[in-house]
This record gives sequence, C-alpha cells and structure tokens, in this order.
Amino acid sequence: MLPVVHVACMCWCGHYAKRVLETIFVHRFSHATMPIRNLFKNCTYYWGCAAFVSYFVNHPKYQGTLYGDMQVYVGLALFIFNELGNFSVHVALRNLRPTGSKVRKIPFPTGNPFTFLFTFVSCPNYTYEIGSWIGFSIMTQSLPALIFTFLGGYQMTVWAIGKHRNYRKEFPQYPKSRKSVIPFII
Repeated sequence: MLPVVHVACMCWCGHYAKRVLETIFVHRFSHATMPIRNLFKNCTYYWGCAAFVSYFVNHPKYQGTLYGDMQVYVGLALFIFNELGNFSVHVALRNLRPTGSKVRKIPFPTGNPFTFLFTFVSCPNYTYEIGSWIGFSIMTQSLPALIFTFLGGYQMTVWAIGKHRNYRKEFPQYPKSRKSVIPFII
C-alpha cells in the first residue's frame, strides 16, 4: 500500500475527530437541536462519501499521484494549513458569543493570523474547510475526493450565502466589501 493511502486516512480521521472535539468543546450553538431529517441526510452524505472516497484510494489498483511525493506534501501542507485556519475561525466565532447567550456580533480578525479572512469573507470557516478538501484532493489525486470536495463546497457556499445575507440584514454597519465565502467572488 502506498504511503499516501495512510496519510489520507490520517487526514480524513483527523478532520472528523477535530469536528467532534470542536462540537463538544468549542462550538456554541444558537439552536439546541438539529431536525431529525438532517440526521439521515448528513449520515447518508458523510458515510456515502467516506465509502466512495476510501474505496478508490484504498483500491489495490490505486496508482497514487502523478507527481509523486512532492504532490502528496503540497496537498498535505494545504490540508493542514486549512485545518488550522478552520479551527482558528471556530475559536474566534466562539469567543464572540458569551456562554449561555444567543448574542450575535459581527466577526472581525483577531490577533490570530488565520482570522485575517474575516476581512474578506463572512464565513472563513467554510473557506478553510473547502481549502482542506482541495488539499486532500491534490494529495490523493482522486476523482471521488474531488467530487466530495465539490459537493461539500457547494453546500458550504449555500450556507455561507445565507449567513452573509443574515449578517447584512441584522447589522446595518456590516462591512460592505465582504463576500460570503470566496474572497472578491462569492
């Protein structure tokens, strides 16, 4: 088995372990529960995509990357950089809302350099997450991973547009130059 297969497995598992830990220790949700229909939709999406991506990346005929180790390192670096950015933004968003409240504030960059994306977009957590999966797709050179990245990126863009719209409606002084998720574009 190629080393990239093990690296991809560690990245995939690490990403979802991070999400679980963030849900427990970082996030402050404005709604206590998620609609039950979302449970089935989310499980189908995540488990289905995990099976789809892992089948091809772990397949005995998987050839690895065209550009070898350098492509794996570049994709891995991009993945790790964006995972750190995503975590940093989640912590910054957590610090905007006092414990037990539903107070909403306009997010701005903090002392953490990863939060600089708040200057350009309303939802840099989604920007970084999309970047993570682009890095994963580069690292594995896998069409199923790229399809997963596109599907997730599309959904996060839809969410970001909605959150951006709500910020602009709720806060008249909201920065006009910000986009939703992709700086200068969307």
